[in-house]
Amino acid sequence: MNTNNKLNKANSYRLSQELLRNKALKKGVNLVAPETIFLSKDTLFGKNVTLDPYVVIGPRVRIGDNSHVKSFSHLEGTKIEENVTVGPYARLREGTVLKKNSKIGNFVETKKSSINKNSKVNHLSYIGDTSIGKNSNIGAGTITCNYDGIKKSKTKISDNVFIGSNSSLVAPINISKNSIVGAGSVITKNVKKKTLALTRAPQIEIKNYKRKKNNVWNHWNRK
Repeated sequence: MNTNNKLNKANSYRLSQELLRNKALKKGVNLVAPETIFLSKDTLFGKNVTLDPYVVIGPRVRIGDNSHVKSFSHLEGTKIEENVTVGPYARLREGTVLKKNSKIGNFVETKKSSINKNSKVNHLSYIGDTSIGKNSNIGAGTITCNYDGIKKSKTKISDNVFIGSNSSLVAPINISKNSIVGAGSVITKNVKKKTLALTRAPQIEIKNYKRKKNNVWNHWNRK
């Protein structure tokens, strides 16, 4: 009996997805390999939207005109305006807003965040409880450190900001207009406009360095 119930539910879900896909196709949505794409009943599409294979659209998602969601991306509770590119391998969580001409790249996760016009978060980043202004670029590996174990805090990144790769922005924090954060920085204080902020330990080099013969590396190599 339990097996039959599960089978019935699976068949019902499969049929409901076929109906949703057909409805989207009739509206002009370009579903590439539609059998691999999963939609929700409340998904809203603009004109000329493209969904690549293996995209999952959860509840409360709106996708604007001329936008493109690439493969293996998962969206829920997200509003996307026109001419936006997402993915591949992006996860957009509840409260994400992507403004016109913005871009979310591969292996990027967003939550309760707005990315304004012409701004980019291209790869390997977590953006949570954050607002990003216009024409800003978030480098690879950037993390907004929004949770201290007790409460969530907000990060504000203004217009024309460049965040270097592998940076950690410890909220609450405000990155002002036309500023730059140097790669590899951990930023814990507000950054003033038109400034360069960076925190970086000095590089140390030891000339003619030789490994000790009894170190762990040599031990395992002998095996």
